[in-house]
Amino acid sequence: MEEKEVKEQPAQQAEKAKTKKKDNNLQKKIDELSDKLSREHDDYLRLMAEFDTYRRRTAEEKLSLVSSAAADTIKGLLPVLDDCESALKILEGSSDAAAREGTLLIYNKLMEYLKTRGLTVIEAKGQKFDTDYHEALTQVPAPSEDLKGTVIDVFQTGYMLNGKILRYAKVIVGA
Repeated sequence: MEEKEVKEQPAQQAEKAKTKKKDNNLQKKIDELSDKLSREHDDYLRLMAEFDTYRRRTAEEKLSLVSSAAADTIKGLLPVLDDCESALKILEGSSDAAAREGTLLIYNKLMEYLKTRGLTVIEAKGQKFDTDYHEALTQVPAPSEDLKGTVIDVFQTGYMLNGKILRYAKVIVGA
């Protein structure tokens, strides 16, 4: 009977070694699959982050394109505003009240529409000269000491569109 037990021990040991080898192989496969799953998950997260960035960037580009198109259109209308301002200055001394009122009506309607689109006038006359908003065409002797460095006259009105300079005000500065 002891012989039988002795024979079974090597068989059991061989079986245990075989099982241990299978367990090691299975553990290796589990580790490999776990690594592969974590790499795939990482790749998925990166792809989602890239897509989110792409989506945000394209939305910003669309918005920029629309605002750029609006800026170009409004910039094209600025000479019309200039012409209306010139006509109003000429008609100030005129006896033709109907022409003055008609021109003023057209100018006001156009300005109101453009203001709803974000256009604002850069106030210049009487303001301190500021290179962020004004472009000096010339300097003239200031009539008084307090007018030095101040905008004496506006040659061309400046405009901002949604807080960005669309056209600098062309001014004459007191020196």
